[in-house]
Amino acid sequence: MIQVTAGTRVYLACRPVDMRKGFDGLAGEVANALKSDPFSGAVFIFRSKRGDYLKILSWDGSGLCLYAKRLEQGRFVWPS
Repeated sequence: MIQVTAGTRVYLACRPVDMRKGFDGLAGEVANALKSDPFSGAVFIFRSKRGDYLKILSWDGSGLCLYAKRLEQGRFVWPS
């Protein structure tokens, strides 16, 4: 489980993202598409096109952390 402290901003990328992207690719998405700083301490959540896979990018103070979750059944519900 990822613990998020009070006041931490959480951003959802509304458009699906290519899940082959790693640290640098997703940090680029944060900077270009979301117009935010990937090293700000905020949490950025990206979903695959099919909706069964997501990646979470965050800065923990010493480096970027990348978490991934794939559902075997069902889809992640995402706002339109």
